[in-house]
Amino acid sequence: MAPVSVKDALDRAVQGLAPLDVERVPVPQAAGRVLAADLVATLTQPPFDASAMDGYAVRATDVATLPRTLSLVGRSVAGARYDGLLMPGEAVRIFTGAPVPEGADTIVIQEDTEERGESVLIKGSQPEPYIRPRGQDFKEGDKLLTAGTRLGARVLMLAAAMNYAELPVRKRPRVAVLSTGDELREPGSHLDPDEIVASVSFGIAALIEASGGEPINLGIAADDERALADAIAQGANADILVTIGGASVGERDLVHGALTQAGLQLDFAKVAMRPGKPTFAGRLGSTRVLGLPGNPVSGLVCAIVFLRPMLRALLGEAGEDVTQVARLGKPMGKCNWRQTYHRATSVVAEDGTRTVWPLPSQDSSLMSALTRADCLIVQPPNSPAVPEGEIVNVLPLPV
Repeated sequence: MAPVSVKDALDRAVQGLAPLDVERVPVPQAAGRVLAADLVATLTQPPFDASAMDGYAVRATDVATLPRTLSLVGRSVAGARYDGLLMPGEAVRIFTGAPVPEGADTIVIQEDTEERGESVLIKGSQPEPYIRPRGQDFKEGDKLLTAGTRLGARVLMLAAAMNYAELPVRKRPRVAVLSTGDELREPGSHLDPDEIVASVSFGIAALIEASGGEPINLGIAADDERALADAIAQGANADILVTIGGASVGERDLVHGALTQAGLQLDFAKVAMRPGKPTFAGRLGSTRVLGLPGNPVSGLVCAIVFLRPMLRALLGEAGEDVTQVARLGKPMGKCNWRQTYHRATSVVAEDGTRTVWPLPSQDSSLMSALTRADCLIVQPPNSPAVPEGEIVNVLPLPV
């Protein structure tokens, strides 16, 4: 099976993926979840004309000429309003957020006043209104949040202000992550000379969690048909099964065969991209399968390119990974038939212009270099050398 383009591979990976079922969760537990339905405001905010400053509520006509002494007839504080009707020549002491008394249309800030027992001297310049009108933020019935919205700090604050104690969200996709290879050992293990630490799965799990999914660690399967079959069976009830390593064509790359024995229907076997050519995807019953290369950079880059959009499809999350434009800080060579993702660092100038520099080495095993990068320069297949100063597309890297 010939390598497919990145676009074709991505289309096939997400084809047919539908948002998962809905569940309701308390607002304090909804951070990072994806809203499953539109939300309308259940109340008006602010629910009354509110003072924007500490000072005195007055009638504008009474302070048209200053200085002016007014009778002090009461107080209005948050949670306890002044119930009377403000009459000509009167003032009410008021604090930020408190209801403005009926009859008042201006707040004089306290710095421009001098309280004198049962009266207050209004002095200084012509005051501003300093009133937040009822419904200035939103009104009951306003649709403020839409399905597919990721619930971050600002959105959750708004949802709570709309008086929702619980929110309808999509269930978190369950993603089983399986590392493969005789040479792999868990972090903290004693390593023999030919063994290495299994690190890729932890990066993938972090990406899954940050994207709204629930990672399930299946551990490490040896390069053995029985071990692989048992591990695949454990992941067969997940929404997505991610395998790491064993995806190439060597005699010990057994993952394809084990998945085929389990009933895998292959969507694509290779992708015309660098790094990440051995990436494959398919379906194992109702479970989607994404096979990632074992090289750390290849695995994580391919997870960003393919796994994150798959999770968004299952969550019904709006938006997509959109590349941004930047100016190249040093020349890049030509690109072969594979779309290439160059790890790069960038600086944003005061005018918003972004300049990017590809890292000196693009070896797909260099995790420390990947950590220094903050974006990927996306170079289309068969593109010529790119001179310094040319505009390129970049894909920001998640934290």
